[in-house]
Parts: sequence; structure tokens; C-alpha cells
Amino acid sequence: MRLTKLFIIFAALRANFGWCASLQKNYINNSVKMKKYSLLFLLFVTATTAGFSQSKKEVLLTIDGNPVYSNEFKRVYKKNLELVQDESQKDIDSYLQLFIDYKLKIAEAKAQGLDTEKTYVTEFSQYRDQLSRNYIFEEKVTEGLAKEAYERSLEEIKASHILIRTDYESVPQDTLAAYNKIKSIRERALKGEDFTELAKANSEEPGAKESGGNLGYFSVFTMVYPFETAAYNTKKGEISEIVRTRFGYHIIKVEDRRKKEPKISVSHIMISDNESTRTFDPKERINEIAAMLKQGESFESLAKQYSDDKNSAVKGGKLNAFSKGDLRSTEFENAAYALKNAGDLSKPVKTDFGWHIIRLDEKLPAQTYEQEREMLEKRVADGDRSKIVTNAVNKQIKEKYGFKKGQSYLPYFDTYLTDEVLKRRWTMDSIPDSENKVLFTIGDKKSDYRDFAKYIAGRQRFNKPYKMKETLLVDMYDEFETQQLKEYFKERLEVENEDYAAILNEYRDGLLIFDVMNKNIWQKAKTDSLGLEKFFQNNKNNYQWKQRVEAEIISSNSNDFAKQAKEMFSNGKTGEEVKAALNTGEKVNVILTQGTFEAGQREIPENLNMKKGVSDIYKNNDSYIVVNVKHVLPAGAKSLEDVKGKALSDYQNELEKNWMESLHNKYVVEVNKKSLKKIKKELK
Repeated sequence: MRLTKLFIIFAALRANFGWCASLQKNYINNSVKMKKYSLLFLLFVTATTAGFSQSKKEVLLTIDGNPVYSNEFKRVYKKNLELVQDESQKDIDSYLQLFIDYKLKIAEAKAQGLDTEKTYVTEFSQYRDQLSRNYIFEEKVTEGLAKEAYERSLEEIKASHILIRTDYESVPQDTLAAYNKIKSIRERALKGEDFTELAKANSEEPGAKESGGNLGYFSVFTMVYPFETAAYNTKKGEISEIVRTRFGYHIIKVEDRRKKEPKISVSHIMISDNESTRTFDPKERINEIAAMLKQGESFESLAKQYSDDKNSAVKGGKLNAFSKGDLRSTEFENAAYALKNAGDLSKPVKTDFGWHIIRLDEKLPAQTYEQEREMLEKRVADGDRSKIVTNAVNKQIKEKYGFKKGQSYLPYFDTYLTDEVLKRRWTMDSIPDSENKVLFTIGDKKSDYRDFAKYIAGRQRFNKPYKMKETLLVDMYDEFETQQLKEYFKERLEVENEDYAAILNEYRDGLLIFDVMNKNIWQKAKTDSLGLEKFFQNNKNNYQWKQRVEAEIISSNSNDFAKQAKEMFSNGKTGEEVKAALNTGEKVNVILTQGTFEAGQREIPENLNMKKGVSDIYKNNDSYIVVNVKHVLPAGAKSLEDVKGKALSDYQNELEKNWMESLHNKYVVEVNKKSLKKIKKELK
């Protein structure tokens, strides 16, 4: 499931407790920007639920006779107390009403059967898998591999290789032939034959005849893990042992090892070329700024004034430190790393995001392991090292709960499965009781032939292509055993670990809150165009334009040029004429911006006198600004199209208000006053 939805689920939970009033508007109109918050949600939930205990279940209230316990209310109240902005909601009675609303939504979600929907069941399973990783023995194994990756990341290796391909499902004689071939080539290389020529003549890697097997410089995570390990374990000038990867057999010659380039810190000014409303040429604008920088203008001031990267503009263009491969733009990285000394400026650089001028601020020392740890552990978990982690985890689960092998699966399933499974369209036949043997036992749970057959039937359509049934069976059994081991661990974990159980319950509620709100409020509002139009007409006074001006704006870092621009405006010159007259040759003295601007908008001075004609000169940051107001547009009503996002959000709030009233009428809520009094005493 998308990370965006995870954030919305988090926000949906918090919205019931006064924390996220603009949830619906954000979901529909601004969801892409929310992705970065999803990880914070995971960390927050994990951290704040620690220590929760349900040693004694005391009923706080019932909804249609179904109990809600005091411990849950206390946990949620304590967790959200610091997030609540409205002081009145910190009052326990007020907070209880929000909590009841929250529980009513969950009750209604279940009444509508949303907890049995296939998407809900799948998404909850995915969340449970993700959450359980924090408990499933992976940490130590992952940490060891992350530390190894960190040590390797400090160095780059330049190498060449020779590949003799062998298919994953090659018969033993073909695999042996490939091994003997690479062994013979290695012996020739060790005797002094030129490695490049051997690669051109023998390597089965595409392009080897031209490249001679040359891979250039690479570092950690660039190659598959066995290849990377062999390369890092080989000294400069030497040839590796034979290494097997999924591509075949390799030998590697390490030609050089060098320290990896450090991270760098840069600032930039960006002019986007993706703005459909642009009234100027982005390339021309970036060249104007480049000229102003050559003239000695302040980089920070120009970034604040003109950069379209709003996040960095307020910091004078400053970006977070990065290394090669961190950004989504190789053009930007290459231009940044080409700068040699702090303060050096790039020429205008074109990327997919627009035009940039980059300034090198600092070359940073290497990061410590602790600084890199989170990123490294994620790369370990997501990459081909994950199989090492899986094997170690399986071993530890077996040791914790006990594991006993039963009957072998190969003889039976080699006959039971037809060749249709190789085409991913096998249909499962019933297995008689007399033939249904136990495959293995984990703790007190047995997995048998029928379980394995069901797994194959459901999994086959996701399989990679196989040529041999035996290879498919071996892979399927490994997957099935791993799945059963982890499933058993997760089942026991919810019983044994109260912290985990509490977090998992939040996920359940969060998914249901999202689904019930999406069905009854968000999507309903989004598709009900007539209802939205009626709501807008009834509330038109809430959607008004401030006073606006149609204007030409000249900005300059020189008061003298601003004065000249003002005089030329007063003499009837247009903005383009002023710009052409004052920017001579390659020298940029002024920048022109044209359009319609509302009071308070960034482009116009904060205290601009909104009247037709030429304004006074205003100081803004380090720039001097003069505005030629052509027309003044009075304050007035906006159209629905002008405010559709906000109107939609307000309409959703109205729908939710009415919906909640209906839920209060539908369900019988009874509060245990004795339990509530006890809670107030404890939380006072």
C-alpha cells in the first residue's frame, strides 16, 4: 500500500483528537507531499506505545453492549496530550467525547463490513509484516551486514571481470562445464595472460568484446552481494577466487582501490521550467541571475528572491549534504562534484526539475556508522543481502519454538504436481487423508501436504518462469517454510508481547478509520458535484478575493536602478522596455515579473499601496522593488473553480458533522461513571 495512505491513516486517528483539521483537503489535493511523513508515523507509534500494559481490563464504556476498556482510553489520552492544540480538549470529559466519536467510526466500519474487505485484510497483513520485523530477530543480523557495508562504503574498487553464464536451472553437467571453463580461464590469467584479452575472447557478458570486462569504479550495493564480497576480498592487482552469482561464474581482477569521495554541501538557485503560468523564459531568467552573481550580487539574496525551490530559498538556497547517488539527478550531482573549492559557482545546469546555479559550500568529512546506520540497514533489508537475514531469522525461530521435520515433500509432489505448474496454471486436486503427511511442526503447529499444495496454487502466478519442476518445488518449499515460521512467530508475538499487540490494534483501527471515512465522506464529497455546488452557493461569503492588482514588477539590488525604473514607468515605458534599457550587454541590473497578484502575495511588497500607477520604491530582503500597477481589481466573490480545493474540504467537514450526528443516533453509548471517575483521579 502507498506510503501516502499510511500517513492519512495516522492523521485520521489524530484527527479525532483535534490534531489534524485539514486532513481531508490534504488527502485529496496534496497527498504527494505527505509521503515523507509516513516513516515518522511508524517511529512515533513504536516509540510512544512502549510500556503499555493491560494487566486488568476495566470497562470504561459500551457501544451497543460491546465493551471499550479504560486502559485503551488512558493510553490514547497520554499519547496525544502533547499534540492537542485546543486546551479545552485536554479536559478528560471533552476528550472522552472525541474518543467516543473515534470508537463510533470504528463500530460503523465493522457494521459496513469493511474489516472483511479483501483490500483491508491484505493491507493489514502488510502492516503486521512490517511491524513484526522490529521483533523478529532481524536486528542483530541486519546490523552486522550494515556494519560490513559501511566499512566497504569508505572505499571504491576499480575492477574487470570475466563471466561464464550458467542458467539458474542448468542441469548439473552444464553447470560443471561452465565451472571448468572459468577455472581454465583463471589459471591462464594467473600464469600471466592479459586479463583484458581473455575477457574479450571468452567473457559471456554483453559488450565484453568492446569493454574487455572493465567495470570502472564501484562501491557497496552497486553489484550483487556475492560479486561485491569477492571484489572487496581481493587485493589490488590480484585475481579473485571463482564466485557464483545468479548470472553465472565470475573471476574478478581488482585494478585499483581508492578512498570514496566525501559528501558535499551545496546551495542552489532553481528556476522551474514546469510552471504553466510562467510569464518569462526560465533559461533567460537563470542566465540573468548568473550575470548578477558575476557582478557580485549576494547568492543568498538572489535565492530568497527568485529560487523556485521554496524549501531551500528561505535558507539562501542551502541544501542538505549528499553524496553521489543520493539525488534523483545525475546532472545536478556531476555539476556539483565538478566544483573544486568552497564558493565556486557552476554554470547554469539543466535537470528534469528546471535550471540551476550551484555553489559549493563545503566538502564534508566521512559520515560515521551511526549517522549512516538507518540508511544502511534499509538497504540490507531491501537488497540481495536479505536472504542471509532470512536464513538467520528462520534458524532463530526454530531454536526458540522448536522445529521438527516430517515427511519429505519431493517424491510425492513431483508426481502430484502436473507440468501445468511450469506454465503457472496448475489446478489443485484434493489430497486424501491417507496421503496427507505432516511436512514439519513449529512449536504446537503442524503444516502438512495440503497446506503446501494450497501455497503453491496461490503463489504460482507470481513465480518467475521455471523449466524444471524439481527446481520450482525446492524454491516453493523454502518460501513456504519461511512464511510458516514467520506467521507462527507473529501469532505468538501478539499473545506474548503487549506492546506489539497495542500497536497492532492501532493499525487495525487506523485502516478502518481510513476506509470508513473514505467511503462515507471523502469520496462522497469528491463525486457529489451537485452537493458541492449547493454547499458553495450557501456559503459564498466565506470565499472572497482580497484586493488584486495587474502589475509589472521590477526588482534590483541597486536603489539607483530602481529609481531609473520608476522614472521610466512614470514616463509610460512598459516593463519589457525598462528591462531592455537597464540590462545592457551581459550585465543584468533588473529582473521583471508580470502578472496578477493578490494582496499579501509573495511577489509584491507587503505594504504596497494598491492603487493604479507607479508605486514608491520598496525594500524587500536585499532588493529594491518598484511596481507599475496597470489595473486594480476590487475584492469580491470567488468562483467555485477558484476555490474548489478549500470548498471541497469545507464540504467534507459538513458531511462529517452530519454523519457523526447520525452515528450518535444509531448506536447506544453507555459510560461507566465509576470507571470515568477513577480515570480522572489517576490522570489528574
